[in-house]
Amino acid sequence: MQDIRNVAVIAHVDHGKTTLVDKMMLAGKLFRDGQDNSGEVLDSNDLERERGITILSKNVSINWKGVKINILDTPGHSDFGGEVERVLNMADGCLLLVDAFEGPMPQTRFVLQKALQLGLKPIVVVNKVDKPNCRPDEVYEMVFDLMCDLNATEEQLDFKVVYGSAKNGWMAEDWQKPTDNIEYLLDKIVEIIPAPKHLDGTPQMLITSLDYSSYTGRIAVGRVHRGELKNGMNITICHRDGTKEKTKIKELRTFEGMGHKPTDVVKSGDICAVVGLERFEIGDTIADWENPEALPPIAVDEPTMSMLFTINDSPFFGKEGKFCTSRHINERLQKELEKNLALRVRPYEDSTDKWIVSGRGVLHLSVLVETMRREGYELQVGQPQVIYKEIDGVKCEPIEELTINVPQDYSSKMVDMVTRRKGELTGMDTEGDRVNITFDIPSRGIIGLRTNVLTASQGEAIMAHIYKEYQPYKGEITRRLNGSMIAMETGTSFAYSIDKLQDRGKFFIDAGEEVYYGQVVGEHIHDNDLVINVTKAKQLTNVRASGSDDKARVIPKTVMSLEECLEYIKEDEYVEVTPKNMRIRKVILDHQERKRSNKI
Repeated sequence: MQDIRNVAVIAHVDHGKTTLVDKMMLAGKLFRDGQDNSGEVLDSNDLERERGITILSKNVSINWKGVKINILDTPGHSDFGGEVERVLNMADGCLLLVDAFEGPMPQTRFVLQKALQLGLKPIVVVNKVDKPNCRPDEVYEMVFDLMCDLNATEEQLDFKVVYGSAKNGWMAEDWQKPTDNIEYLLDKIVEIIPAPKHLDGTPQMLITSLDYSSYTGRIAVGRVHRGELKNGMNITICHRDGTKEKTKIKELRTFEGMGHKPTDVVKSGDICAVVGLERFEIGDTIADWENPEALPPIAVDEPTMSMLFTINDSPFFGKEGKFCTSRHINERLQKELEKNLALRVRPYEDSTDKWIVSGRGVLHLSVLVETMRREGYELQVGQPQVIYKEIDGVKCEPIEELTINVPQDYSSKMVDMVTRRKGELTGMDTEGDRVNITFDIPSRGIIGLRTNVLTASQGEAIMAHIYKEYQPYKGEITRRLNGSMIAMETGTSFAYSIDKLQDRGKFFIDAGEEVYYGQVVGEHIHDNDLVINVTKAKQLTNVRASGSDDKARVIPKTVMSLEECLEYIKEDEYVEVTPKNMRIRKVILDHQERKRSNKI
């Protein structure tokens, strides 16, 4: 029986998880000597690299002094909590990674709470101790207080602390005495994290994640809970809905390094991949052929935000995308449901080309839209809406805990901005020249808040939020006050006309861009919508006159990311997403029809 350790790495966004895992892979000799391919190997997806966040959880295994260590990398963002809940089911212990300056953040708290409830044994890694003005000893105290708050057991509170810098590749017992490698951490993992218990009996394995190969199709990944699985063995799959299906394992693989290795037997406690199963979902149990016993399926928190997805029906339909029809979009959403646990999709009323897609937050939904866009899909999405619930006859809405860390000079601005959005101030701590402000705020209030907070603090603010609970409805919140500037005709925009209209607001288009009637081309300075003609060219006459030949001076357009567009739009607007462009448009394109519908 091989000695095994299963460890999940937990941390807030940007505290250095992926870098640490890279260094552990280097220490485990996963690359050829002299070769350092450790440039964030696990964040292999383009989106993850661009945003610098982990979205999909992945696992690798290294061999350290004869012990196999399975490392599970988890996302730090609470919008991807569905990923985290699955992964922790496979681990026996966790590495809690904390920045030596920032300390534990709200999202760390979210994942740590899940880990402690599952009884995982933690090792605390205080990372980035090479940063100036870091405070490792204070951070250690903060972690201890956090664990007490989360009702950790005595055994969990007796945790080991390792200090170091993942970027510089060292870990040690004392942060003032740097070493030149991370061996101390790996030794502590082997020493402190318990080996998985070996349970005899009929085989049981909970499917906790999916892999996909273009040769063999979908692959079930999970940890063998009891007994052992063998190659070619007959098994029963117990589905989440209680049905059972008999089938056979075609091939078994264990994780070795960054890939898989075929094997004949996997004993309880190890993580493996099963190839050749036809129908299965995350949360199903692979059990014995004759006496199948199901394990409890993974419980996942409910979604709190929803968005309307619909086919692209703008005048530019089908010009840029490969997949545009409702059938394509429906198939793609159904495929996403297979692996994205926290997502829900349902048809909109009786329509065949509209869907209500619900998820954990704006980021969770926008990552799906961005992925679809890159795969060649064209679609339109509506304004993100909060999911209300009725509890004991009272209308309730999701409330989030929001933390804003800003220099002291901006703290009053932040408090003013959040309280206007129905936020309640719950705490303020001063750390040096910065202030940590905590609020309870409705999820609705957070939509579109980040841009304003960054503008008001000149880019200095660090903002994090996490879902807390449902509370009674807090009342109306005013969102964007300014109206939109809407194109009157379809055609090419001219610098001449944009120049003449610049005092009316800011533009989202440049000269020379194709626009269509009903497209939102800018933000009006007043609160009403304004229909403008940006396709009007200069009259070319043969008459010379002083003053009529001014040069057009066009201010560069305002560029918004997908999240910013989603947070910006009003209820009567869509974001049209194609592989090449993102445009904002009115739901009703025709100006006269819009007027009529507003009167009703």
